[in-house]
Amino acid sequence: MFAVIVKVQIKPEHREEFIEAMLADGRGSVNNEPDCLLFNIVEDHTDPNKLHLYEVYTSEQAFDVHKETPHFQTWLDTTKDWLAAPLDISTGSHLFPADSVWQKQA
Repeated sequence: MFAVIVKVQIKPEHREEFIEAMLADGRGSVNNEPDCLLFNIVEDHTDPNKLHLYEVYTSEQAFDVHKETPHFQTWLDTTKDWLAAPLDISTGSHLFPADSVWQKQA
């Protein structure tokens, strides 16, 4: 499985609307992309304007497809001026659990 970990720093004055847009992208990813198995949005405990995204795709190609979807493009266009810092994106391959145990998020 291909994992994507993103640290997002939001401008405080756009926090609520950013989270609404982020939720729409997460739902779009899980509901409309068969190869997006997991899309978690986590609010940081020390900074309410920082989010951590954890996404799992069946492959790197599936993540590339994600970046071309209408819901992602809408999120990107809508939120670009609401970021307090550039997105901090890391990717990797799962060592545990095994690929065979993954199921699509409900």
